[in-house]
Amino acid sequence: MRPLRVLTLSAVVAATLLAGCSSGTSSSTDQAASPPAASSVHAARPDGQAALASAVDTFLNGYFEHYPVFAAGAGKHEFDGKLPDFSAEGLQANAAWLHAQRDKFAAFPDDQLDAQGRFQRDYVLAVLDGQLFWLEDSGAPYKNPTFYTGDLSPSMYLTRPYAPLAQRMAAFVTYQEALPRALAQIKANLKLPLPASYIDVGVNSFAGFASFFKTDVPGIFAEVKDDALQARFKASNAAAIKAAQDLADWLKSQKPHATQDFALGAEKFSKMLHATERVDLPLEQLKAIGESDLARNLAALKSACAQFAPGKSLTDCVAKESADKPTGGAVEGARAQLASLRQFIVDKDLATIPGTEQARAEEAPPFNRWNFAYIEIPGPYENNLPSVYYIAPPDPTWSKADQAAYVPGKASLLFVSAHEVWPGHFLQFLHANRAHWKFGQLFVGYAFAEGWAHYAEEMMFDAGVGGGTPETHIGQLTNALLRDVRFLSAIGLHTGGMSIAQSEQMFREQAFQDPGNARQQAARGTYDPAYLNYTLGKLMIMQLRQDWIAAHPGPNALKAFHDQFLSYGGPPIPLVRQQMLGGPMQAKLWTTDQPASAPATAASN
Repeated sequence: MRPLRVLTLSAVVAATLLAGCSSGTSSSTDQAASPPAASSVHAARPDGQAALASAVDTFLNGYFEHYPVFAAGAGKHEFDGKLPDFSAEGLQANAAWLHAQRDKFAAFPDDQLDAQGRFQRDYVLAVLDGQLFWLEDSGAPYKNPTFYTGDLSPSMYLTRPYAPLAQRMAAFVTYQEALPRALAQIKANLKLPLPASYIDVGVNSFAGFASFFKTDVPGIFAEVKDDALQARFKASNAAAIKAAQDLADWLKSQKPHATQDFALGAEKFSKMLHATERVDLPLEQLKAIGESDLARNLAALKSACAQFAPGKSLTDCVAKESADKPTGGAVEGARAQLASLRQFIVDKDLATIPGTEQARAEEAPPFNRWNFAYIEIPGPYENNLPSVYYIAPPDPTWSKADQAAYVPGKASLLFVSAHEVWPGHFLQFLHANRAHWKFGQLFVGYAFAEGWAHYAEEMMFDAGVGGGTPETHIGQLTNALLRDVRFLSAIGLHTGGMSIAQSEQMFREQAFQDPGNARQQAARGTYDPAYLNYTLGKLMIMQLRQDWIAAHPGPNALKAFHDQFLSYGGPPIPLVRQQMLGGPMQAKLWTTDQPASAPATAASN
């Protein structure tokens, strides 16, 4: 559960995600590529700066050794096929190493570093604190299967053409050979009884691995003409299928003893926010901000529905939008939207697109269908490789009506595509992978990535995407309401005694989600407590935009803001705020009592 460079906490969120030098970028990007740091009275010592740079290099090399899947995903293919040591001793060794690294970076005093050095030190410390929270404080390694599933994904070997198929097959076989041991370690770590929703996601994930290995993977490598490698594949494939299915079956057998003991509690939840995102606001204040944003978006939905479906209830209005399904299904519909979204960014001059890379839309593999959509983006050590925007089909065990309702309407799908690709995650990682500091390319946090992508949805509507029609607005608003309810569910489930059923009801009644999606979203809140980061990050970006443009007005202010914001890699947003505005590192969220500057106006001037 390391939500860094991972877009679903999965991500994982850990999560978890084309390198190359920027070419043909605008002057606003050139100015922001080496992020301007806040001014300071401290005079740096050259030996301190050099020591920090050396410490970062040493940290990265050590991190790759401790987390080989992260390394391979970033494009360090000498780590291909390797899995982490998930044993209790291995987890303890990782924690000890992370603590030692934290002590090393905390020992760099301000007076030995310039402003950029202090920013880099604080960025590293934030990453380390987040890693240590998930590893030690959260309890996730001992009860939450999603702590591990991101590190188990074999997608890079199957879908990323970084090497000839035979070479990727050899890496995948090594991975398959290591998998039974890793799954045995995971089983040994899980402390019974487990929360019911954790069991469900574990069963779905590990049974999904087994199904995928059995049904889909053999055909991918069938054309490789290497008898010895094919023999290794066959043997390891059978063992991996058995190990994954056995773990799924074991988890399923625990269901009669399942609990509802998933809540972090207020103290740990607050610690999570500080450790991972440098947010220190009181929970009651955050809850009030979330309720205010939910009310804002519900009011906007009521206004849009009065034009789109006059006389109908909000539920019927949203159903009318949802009934206008994309031709050919969600994947085909998304494919049709991507080119026009990219062109809209260019035409409106909303942000620099620093390259010619494209993303393609595909159906999500069976082992990763617990959320509707996500994107896999090759890491910064790769070159000229495609990114894949995955969309999950409905669960075949659902009723026909629930399966049909799961596919969004075209307007809603437009903002999913904006979130995942243009100008959301994909554009953000095009910038991150061109950051001038390798650490910033590698470590992109949850609120930065998801906050930007969610912010991009509303920014695109305000700029006029889709013609700004009431139906388009409803598509944007249903996505915003979904994230508002995630925000409130995360706080409620983990600090306020909210039940999964109550969360599901809120998703249905206030975010107008279909039954299947509402069930998925409520359950996700139990094992992904940080999924409030979509709205949390969005509102921090909106406030930062308002404050920055007020200080830097001009006809291209919005584009300049976007380019500079995206130039930092992906640190906690309060740290970005400090760099862009000066002053202390602090979390400030936009609220309805102070309107955000209008992107449509800024873009059109």
